[in-house]
Amino acid sequence: MDQLAVISVIFYFLSAFLASRQLIKSQASLNYSVATSSIIALLFHAAWVYQNIILINGQNLPILNVVSLVCFALAGLSLVVSTKLHTGVLNPVVCGMNIITFIAVEFLPGDYITHLEHNSDLAIHVTLAIFSYAILIIANLFALQLAYVDYRLKKHKSPLQALKLPPLMTLERSLFQFIGIGFGLLTCALITGFIYLDDMFGAENAHKSVLSILAWIVYAVLLWGRSKHGWRGRLVVNITLVGSILLTFAYFGSRVVRELIL
Repeated sequence: MDQLAVISVIFYFLSAFLASRQLIKSQASLNYSVATSSIIALLFHAAWVYQNIILINGQNLPILNVVSLVCFALAGLSLVVSTKLHTGVLNPVVCGMNIITFIAVEFLPGDYITHLEHNSDLAIHVTLAIFSYAILIIANLFALQLAYVDYRLKKHKSPLQALKLPPLMTLERSLFQFIGIGFGLLTCALITGFIYLDDMFGAENAHKSVLSILAWIVYAVLLWGRSKHGWRGRLVVNITLVGSILLTFAYFGSRVVRELIL
């Protein structure tokens, strides 16, 4: 593992450790040490992205590098969110995802050179897709916390005292805020795909397009149900999970099989 990755992993681990302690102590605001370690981890991660992905002769985007880009976006977004909200286990989980991704990149390196610098339209589409996915994954993490809190309350038990999670209403409100933003970005990603990609339903991209559209429909139905019928609780969690699974298979399914299995 190169030095940039090692330093980034160290500070992601430190941030996760400090955020976990903060979670146990039920501190609602992001403290200085967590913010500082997260920012340092992000800076070294950004340097790693520049060195390993943004190449002179193109961009190196094998599946694990794409995952690292998504996790970088997740970490940055979770840091911003944590300054405004008590986000529960969001920071430790996202930091853990970044650490695992760096380890995977070290043991499963790959090359997949593309040239986004020659196709700005495609670059816009890819950027929208990455950020929509990152935001909807954050929504998914809020949904999992919501499911846990809802389960404990329905069993007439308070959430584990050692783990001070955000209130149920805060989790639910944050969940739909992120779904709304992610849905908007996903809509833009699909529109740019239809406009700029000539082979949106070609043999190589058909499954991505179909699954992405199905995910879009799932999130659209969820937002409609919330607006018209006040959907909440387990139904909302299940639909959110279905949407994130469809989107994950759309973005990564075939490339995981082709690059890591075959």
